[in-house]
Amino acid sequence: MSTNDTTDPIEAVRAKLEDEIPDDLVVSRVAYEGPELVIYTETPREFAERDGLIRRLASTLRKRITVRPASGTQLNPAEAKPKILDLIPEEAGITNLQFYPATGEVLIEAEKPGLVIGRRASTLREITQEVGWTPDVLRTPPMESSTVDNVRNFLMQERDDRRDFLERVGQRIHREQTGETDWVRVTTLGCCREVGRASFVLSTPETRVLIDCGDKPGAEGEVPYLQVPEANPIADLDAVVLTHAHLDHSALLPLLFKYGYDGPVYTTEPTRDLMGLLQLDYLDVAAKEGRTPPYESEMVREELKHTITLDYGDVTDIAPDIKLTFHNAGHILGSAVAHFHIGDGFHNVVFSGDIHYDDTRLFNGASNDFPRVESLVMESTYGRRDDYQTDQADSERKLIELIQETYDRDGKVVIPAFAVGRSQELMLVLEEAMREGKLPTMPIYLDGMIREATAIHTAYPEFLRDGLRDRILHEDQNPFLAEQFQQVDGGQEMREEVAGGEPCIILSTSGMVTGGPIMSWLELLGSDEENQLIFVGYQAQGTLGRRIQSGRREIPFSDRGGRSEQLTLRFDVESVSGFSGHADRNGLENFVGTMNPRPEEIICVHGDEASTDQLSSGLYQKYDVRTYAPRNLETFRFD
Repeated sequence: MSTNDTTDPIEAVRAKLEDEIPDDLVVSRVAYEGPELVIYTETPREFAERDGLIRRLASTLRKRITVRPASGTQLNPAEAKPKILDLIPEEAGITNLQFYPATGEVLIEAEKPGLVIGRRASTLREITQEVGWTPDVLRTPPMESSTVDNVRNFLMQERDDRRDFLERVGQRIHREQTGETDWVRVTTLGCCREVGRASFVLSTPETRVLIDCGDKPGAEGEVPYLQVPEANPIADLDAVVLTHAHLDHSALLPLLFKYGYDGPVYTTEPTRDLMGLLQLDYLDVAAKEGRTPPYESEMVREELKHTITLDYGDVTDIAPDIKLTFHNAGHILGSAVAHFHIGDGFHNVVFSGDIHYDDTRLFNGASNDFPRVESLVMESTYGRRDDYQTDQADSERKLIELIQETYDRDGKVVIPAFAVGRSQELMLVLEEAMREGKLPTMPIYLDGMIREATAIHTAYPEFLRDGLRDRILHEDQNPFLAEQFQQVDGGQEMREEVAGGEPCIILSTSGMVTGGPIMSWLELLGSDEENQLIFVGYQAQGTLGRRIQSGRREIPFSDRGGRSEQLTLRFDVESVSGFSGHADRNGLENFVGTMNPRPEEIICVHGDEASTDQLSSGLYQKYDVRTYAPRNLETFRFD
């Protein structure tokens, strides 16, 4: 980030504040920390007593506001801890309580954070009134997650550095705008007429924002065009926005920090955790396959340190002329549709990321309720005229029938699955089928990162579908904890035991058969005709999964000695549509058709050439809007 811009005079904000607040409230310091305005006060208890004051100030100043105690105004931690515990109901299940004097915050981690917060945040106000500390409340994951623990611990250790970083970002966001916003440009750096390496630059006269930075599945070395002038200098980008954690959107984001970027990464909280998990695994797989990773794990830590998380619906300043709002995309945990409001009502651009329009077992369907949108950059994965997925109920019936047939012949079912999204959807289907007697109860083995990704899902139930969230939060019926789910944690030896044992189901990464533990299952189970391979997710062109799905049965294989050989697959291979995290052609059309108002132009991306062309043509004919199916490195100007 460039640092030689003039900054917004904070004193003017402070003067406005002092005009608005009662005389008995003392403001000792005011600072921007990222998009938030932080008020440090020597009278934190009195601030807490004024119910509604902060909401009124936020509305008047049109800023997100946090109040923190000035140093020395709180009780010391030894006195404060028992008072806090007295105020919080025991059934909240507090698992961690830590004090951070530098920021005046107390971290409270609990199994039921709602009981810590209280009705309309009443308990939080009581805590501040009693002890002077500002509570920061986190949920304890119902399933232990090393990723969630590691990310939280790392960010706690970096709290002081992060505050310096956030102040620097805040100054840059709230600097004086140098001129009028009279144009907007979007440049495509990847994922046009292809699936993968998603990346775009959104530019105004004042600001440059990078949206996503992914790899291309099955195509090593094909990366976004980060070297072009529109993206450079990378160090001077104002912000990076990540729509979701899948590697075709997130894999190469840490590379930006290797190239000197030192600014914010905006995403949702679950996406932050999942991207760290998937990126570290990406490096691990590259090392195991003898490839040189594009960056070191230290860059992943830098990325995490620079992440600013936003909730769905929060309107957030990310530059003097741009406000960002995330909306649920229905694709995977934490996935977001990114809405950019540019200038003072000048132009609105929406990047769909990957979307699923209808509700699934796991998520509510994608939101398309925007106050305004003139331009839509939209995924087209299933954009062909005949890309209609089977109804989900029919898909579930077919899957259950295939598993039953395999069980009856004493075989085993292996399902290549993405660790994030499809695996959890399948787990819900299989758990219910066994609980209701539609399938015999049998072990369901989770191989690769699936169990860890599932644990992250349980840490953020508020991002799950309404009914599922209620089951986990209020009914103590967490389907992901069913006893038939077993982690493959014994490596190849355990896989060999499973392969030689009783009928079972195996969910294994990678979802497109591009490496990872699925290769061992092909070797162990592929030669027996009684077994079955079932594809439930999209198989991109160029991947081994696509070749097997298309009928290839002789596949290249490297044994554990590193020797290359051919492996002959003799088991049944089936595909069941309807489980994809992407909207089908119907869903894509409905996403646009139910928007009110509709966009003036739609840029169709993230699909092969036929998908982008056919969706572009179909949307033009059906809704009479301008549509494009661009190539990589095209720039669109809106004014």
